[in-house]
Amino acid sequence: MLFNSLIFLNFFVVVTTLYFLVPDKHQWKLLLLASCYFYMFFVPVYLLILGFTIVIDYYAGILIERKTGSKKKLMLIVSLMANVGVLAVFKYYNFIANNLSFLLKLSGVHHHIPYLNILLPIGLSFHTFQAMSYTIEVYRGHQKPERNFGIYALYVMFYPQLVAGPIERPQNMLPQFHQKHAFNYDDVVTGLRKMLWGYFKKLVVADRLAIYVNAVFHHPGKHSAITLITAIIFFSFQIYCDFSGYSDIALGTARVMGYKLMVNFRRPYFATSIKEFWSRWHISLSTWFRDYLYIPLGGNRRSISRWCLNILLVFMISGLWHGASWTFVVWGALHGFYLIAGIFFNKVFKDRFLIIKNTVTGIFFRTSFTFMIVCFGWIFFRANSIDDAFIIIRNIVTWKGGGFYIGSISDIFYSIVALAILLITEYTQEFYSESFSLMNSRYKLVRHLSYVAIILLILLAGILNQSQFIYFQF
Repeated sequence: MLFNSLIFLNFFVVVTTLYFLVPDKHQWKLLLLASCYFYMFFVPVYLLILGFTIVIDYYAGILIERKTGSKKKLMLIVSLMANVGVLAVFKYYNFIANNLSFLLKLSGVHHHIPYLNILLPIGLSFHTFQAMSYTIEVYRGHQKPERNFGIYALYVMFYPQLVAGPIERPQNMLPQFHQKHAFNYDDVVTGLRKMLWGYFKKLVVADRLAIYVNAVFHHPGKHSAITLITAIIFFSFQIYCDFSGYSDIALGTARVMGYKLMVNFRRPYFATSIKEFWSRWHISLSTWFRDYLYIPLGGNRRSISRWCLNILLVFMISGLWHGASWTFVVWGALHGFYLIAGIFFNKVFKDRFLIIKNTVTGIFFRTSFTFMIVCFGWIFFRANSIDDAFIIIRNIVTWKGGGFYIGSISDIFYSIVALAILLITEYTQEFYSESFSLMNSRYKLVRHLSYVAIILLILLAGILNQSQFIYFQF
C-alpha cells in the first residue's frame, strides 16, 4: 500500500478514526492489525519473514537479560545473525553469487552459481535494522526487554514507518506504545500539515523531476554535458524530496495519533561540509551506523590510519545497505573519502581559512562546494551501472556538445516552480525560523489559503500515478 494512493488515504482515515474510538487498552492491538494489513497489501507471504525475525528477537531480548557472560553474547549473536541472514538471502544472495561466479571465471573455473528468483521484501533493510537496534540496546543495558509480544511486534511493524523509516530506537517508541493517546487537536493539525507538505514534496517535486531524470539516465551516452548536469541536479532534489517526503508523511501520520517519530531530514543541502551533510541527511541511518558500527570499531580513538579505515568501511557498508550493486558501494566509498579529506583539510588549513569561514562568502562557497560533490556522488547512486556512471562523467569532463534536452515544457515549468517553492521555504526555515512556512502562519486566513494552494498544486501539477518511493527498494 503506497502512501501516495487513494487506498492509503482511505486506510489512514478509517484506522485513525477507529483508533480514537476504541478503548485505550485496545489501541495498540488495532495498530498491530492495521500494520499487518498494510504490509500484506504488498506481498502477503512476506509477513512470515517479519514474523520470523520478530519471534527470534523478542525471545532473544528476554534471554539476553537473563543470561550473563558468553551466553548473553550468544543470544545477541543469534538475533543479529537471524536478521543479517534474512538480508543476505533476500537482498544480497544474487549479488554475492554473481561476484563469486566472476571470480571463479577469472581463476579458470567455469562454474555458474544458481540465482534465486525472488522479490526483495519491501522495506527489508529498515525493519531489520530497527529490530537489531532493540537487541543491541537490551544487551548494552540501555533498554529493558519488552514482555508484551504484541507491543514488541508493533515496534517493528508500526505502519507509518515500517517501509522506509525513520529507523527508530526502542527507547523512543516502546514507551509510547504503552501510553494512552487521546484525541489532541494540535497533534492532528500538526500531523496533517506535515503530511500535506510531504505529499507536495513527493508528488509535485520528486515525481515531476523524475520524468526528466529517467529520460536522461536511461540513455546517458546520447545526451550533452549540460543536459547531464541538469539531470544530476534534478536527481539530487528528486531523491531528497522523494525520501524526505515519505518521512514527512510518516511523521505526520504518526503525529495525528499522538506518536512522535524522530526527525529524519534537516535541510541537508544547506550543509557546509560532508560531515554536516550526514548530520542532516537520513539521520536515523547515519546515527545507527555511528552507534552500532563506527564506535564499536573504535571510531576516532584509534591511530589515524585505523580511523580512516573505520570511516571508509562504515560508508562502504552504508552504500551496500542501499542496494546490492557496486554503484552503491562506490557511492558510499566516495562519501567516506570526502569525509577523510575534510578531516585532513581542516587539520592543515583550518587556521588559514578561519577568518572567512563564517562570513556570507565563506558559507556560500562551502555550501556550494558541498552540494557539488554530493551531486557528483549521486551519479553513481542513480546510474544503472558503473559503465553508465563513467559515461556520464566522461561526457561532462570532455564537455560533450549537442542540444539541450528539454523534454516536456510543462514538466520543466512545473519542476522549476515546485523547486522555487521548496527552496524559498527551506531557506527561510534555515536562516530565519525552523517552523516557518505559510502553513504555520499565526494568521488563520493565511494558513487556510496556503492549505488550499498546496492542495491545488498537488492536484494540478502533481504526478498522481502512484509511483513507488525510491527507498522502498532498500
